[in-house]
Amino acid sequence: QVQLVESGGGLVQPGGSLRLSCTASGNVLSIYVMGWYRQFPGMQRELVAEITSIDSTNYAPSVKGRFAISRGDTKNTVHLQMNSLEPEDTAVYYCHAVSWSAENGYWGQGTQVTVSS
Repeated sequence: QVQLVESGGGLVQPGGSLRLSCTASGNVLSIYVMGWYRQFPGMQRELVAEITSIDSTNYAPSVKGRFAISRGDTKNTVHLQMNSLEPEDTAVYYCHAVSWSAENGYWGQGTQVTVSS
């Protein structure tokens, strides 16, 4: 199994920045994609950004140019740098790992990001 732990959420003003972190543990060799999803109230989770084991990336159009996903210096860690945050970015952000050990991958517990003045 794989365990994912997110951190870095919080309250920021519009235009501000946050850096989310996700660390995987357990059967980390089974992971070949890691990403960030977010869930707005009453909505389904949607992809924000993802990065593969060969470091290719994919972003939702709404965050392109503002968010950046990257791997940390520590193995099995991924970051989401969020700049120029807007109130519309307010959501619970979840780390996700695609793994051959689980059909639907693994999810972190989620971290709240609130953008408000």
